[in-house]
Amino acid sequence: MTTLKIADTSGQDVRLAPPSKRKQHIVVGVVVLSVLVLAWQGAPVFQRWANATISVPFDRVRLATVTRGDLVRDVSVQGRVVAAVSPTLYSTAPGTITLNVESGERVVEGQVVGVVHSPDLANQLEQAESELEQRQVELDRQRIESRQLALDKRKAADLAMVALTAADREKRRADQAHELGVISVIDYEKAQDDLENARVAHEHAVADADLFDERLAFEIRASELELKRQQLLVSNLSRQVDDLAIKSPVNGIVGDLLVDQKAAVSVDTPVMAVVDLTRFEIDAQIPESYADDLDVGMQTEIMVGSDKFQGELVAVSPEIVNNQVNGRIRFVGNGPTNLRQNQRLTTRILLAEFRDVLYVQRGQFLDSGAGRVTYVLNADGLAERRAIEVGARSLGAVQIVAGLDQGEQIVISSLDPFRSAERVLLTQ
Repeated sequence: MTTLKIADTSGQDVRLAPPSKRKQHIVVGVVVLSVLVLAWQGAPVFQRWANATISVPFDRVRLATVTRGDLVRDVSVQGRVVAAVSPTLYSTAPGTITLNVESGERVVEGQVVGVVHSPDLANQLEQAESELEQRQVELDRQRIESRQLALDKRKAADLAMVALTAADREKRRADQAHELGVISVIDYEKAQDDLENARVAHEHAVADADLFDERLAFEIRASELELKRQQLLVSNLSRQVDDLAIKSPVNGIVGDLLVDQKAAVSVDTPVMAVVDLTRFEIDAQIPESYADDLDVGMQTEIMVGSDKFQGELVAVSPEIVNNQVNGRIRFVGNGPTNLRQNQRLTTRILLAEFRDVLYVQRGQFLDSGAGRVTYVLNADGLAERRAIEVGARSLGAVQIVAGLDQGEQIVISSLDPFRSAERVLLTQ
């Protein structure tokens, strides 16, 4: 019987020499030195971590530096472009209208944009002009007749004057004859009576002539007033006929046509609106919270695309509707020329200006911290909670009244991740 021999691994084993004590000591020293170096470098980090209640990633916060300078308190509102001058044209008489323009067409001041055809008004003007001519002829005839009648009255007065002169001469002859005793007493007294009668007749003739002149002047004056009244009537009718040609009062563009071509219109029927393209205003809705700060004359900045124009607050509504106050803003100087009705624009109203104050960029910390607290970043990278007091607010900045100094960096993002901790570690 044959016996099999199985090979083992005894031939592969190698006897090793025992490790050196010196090498072990070197390795242990290197390890201990590395631990000490890491501990020395990580001590500040560990200390900051130990001092902080929580940690927040640095990329989740926004920082801003407290600055000293001038702060302008303002409010940004959306406004709607409206025409400062947008007259509506009306028909001045009943008739049929003919439109000479279309909606959206540009017009100039004085251009005839429509004509109302009114045969009744034209006929009234012709009748009034004929009546005026007739009254003018009657007045001329009355003046001729008055001069003739006045001449007759003056003739009678002159004849009375001649009779008075003759009677006076006869009276003087009678006086001489009476002194000589060659005339009877009756004839002498008759000469006296004739003189007195001639004097009275002359006085009455002169007075009658003067009164007749006054009566004639009065009648002529009355006729002249009637003629003037007729002239005023003709002038009024002529104006009405001229107004049948509807003219544009401004340089602008035709708005909506309110009647159809060849439509029958009555007096004061709206025909069309004309928009003055050179005079626009901004109709802005301002939040109620700023109502007490608004005042007529405040300066504004109006953004039209990328361009900025100066404006002025010219009117503030006395009432509040839907928690908003209506304000009217007018361009100062040369405004934009490419605006359109009802175009939306952003307007910045400058409410007040504060000089040489501390301020910082606005952020969500005002809402989450109620404007009373924030976190200040120190040199160790810790954000420490601090009580503050804020004042005036603008669109991009807020005034710091107390609690912060110039040059300090604070957290202006939301403070909710900080969970009201006293110290927060901002990690990279």
